[in-house]
Amino acid sequence: MIQDFWASIVKGDQSLFELINGSWTSPFFDSVLPWMRTSENWFPLYLALLVYLFYSWGWTAWKWVLAVAITISMTDQVSSFFFKPLIHRLRPCADPAMLHQVKLLIGGCPSSFSFTSSHAANHFGLAMFIFMTLQPLFKKYTYLFFLWAGLISYAQIYVGVHYPLDVLAGSLIGLTLGYTFSKLYLKWSRQINK
Repeated sequence: MIQDFWASIVKGDQSLFELINGSWTSPFFDSVLPWMRTSENWFPLYLALLVYLFYSWGWTAWKWVLAVAITISMTDQVSSFFFKPLIHRLRPCADPAMLHQVKLLIGGCPSSFSFTSSHAANHFGLAMFIFMTLQPLFKKYTYLFFLWAGLISYAQIYVGVHYPLDVLAGSLIGLTLGYTFSKLYLKWSRQINK
């Protein structure tokens, strides 16, 4: 019974992957989404954010930077060093059952396991942390970081390196840890400023 239920979930996950990677495509997204998932292309956005925070807060921004570094480290550790070795799910681009259907849009298939997506975990963790801690500074624009995280996560499926469930699980890890560490940071920050 449970095996049948899980098999139907995996089948649905593979079917959705085939739609995103094979049917819901265009030449425009074929060029833009591989670019979006590359870490070197995110750097200017995050560098600009850091410069703005140090400009606005002065050297007290180091507390925020430290908390972000801890948050991202934890999301990455949980995704890459707990779930991936535990679950051992092959990436679609490395799965013999899927290889003939995958349209791989990057230079090669990563050698690590697929579940969960560390890109999704890290970016949703950061998005939640920013949302919880920088709302007074950016107001409603903090929501845009969730959009950014969503686009990067979607790109992971589109380029052929993750299944939708990998991305969903990674997103949930990121949101949970981002929320937890933002709460700890806000509490710590209030205690320091007393």
